[in-house]
Amino acid sequence: MKTIEIRPLTRAAFAPFGEVLETEGAPNFPINAGKCVRYHDLARIETTGEKARPMISLLRGEPYPLPLELTMVERHPLGSQAFIPLSENPFLVVVAEETGDGPGEPIAFRTAPGQGVNIGRNVWHGILTPLEGISDFAVVDRGGDGVNLEEHFYEQPFLIR
Repeated sequence: MKTIEIRPLTRAAFAPFGEVLETEGAPNFPINAGKCVRYHDLARIETTGEKARPMISLLRGEPYPLPLELTMVERHPLGSQAFIPLSENPFLVVVAEETGDGPGEPIAFRTAPGQGVNIGRNVWHGILTPLEGISDFAVVDRGGDGVNLEEHFYEQPFLIR
């Protein structure tokens, strides 16, 4: 089983797969008479199809222990998927580039407190994987008609640590 080392999540490293959602270094300006700062336009929300619409959901996930055996990745061909943590617990973000034979070798990132991600449309990724405690997330993704889930099972699992 091949081992995948977890990397810290950075904007540059994650750019091929989507956007990192964080306030650090983000475009911002004051609103509400200067009592609030708006961190503006952090991600490109993608939806395709005639009856497609963006939707917001809340998720509560149980933590996964590390090391973690990864056997499957998924993608959403009709829309992006943003995960915005509502707690300080880190979570694991697994992504993989598209190859001629499907998803390539996975890359694993660990979020820092305050970081979320927007995974681009049609990008292979792992499932939501909270670490260190039960975690709540706001999710912005696509609702509407059409099949918006593809799964790929690797022939050999990967060990993420």
